[in-house]
Amino acid sequence: MKSVNLSEKLAHFSTHWEPHVVADYNENEVMVVKFVGEYPFHKHDSTDDFFYVLEGEMQMDIEGEPSHTVQAGELFIVPKGVVHRPRAHSEVKVLLIEPKGEPNSGDSDREAAPKTRI
Repeated sequence: MKSVNLSEKLAHFSTHWEPHVVADYNENEVMVVKFVGEYPFHKHDSTDDFFYVLEGEMQMDIEGEPSHTVQAGELFIVPKGVVHRPRAHSEVKVLLIEPKGEPNSGDSDREAAPKTRI
């Protein structure tokens, strides 16, 4: 048991769209990620998608709905099976929680990131 300093973990990398595992929670991985620009539309058939904005602001586009703005200190959960796309005009830092082994790319054509452990 130990505390995890998310700011220190985020300082270890500068890449975008590559989640880094910082802890395990039951059968889930707790990750931090930085991103700017937009990710392709995709869905996860067997799991919800959890986003907690640590710094900055992101938009979550949901197919067929207006875009949702998610600011620092707010979380957004995309239910399984819902087509979505996260995006940000400026770099945003986000905490993610996903089941171990779940590819971050969902059903998109984008190759899944390796989810390096830091």
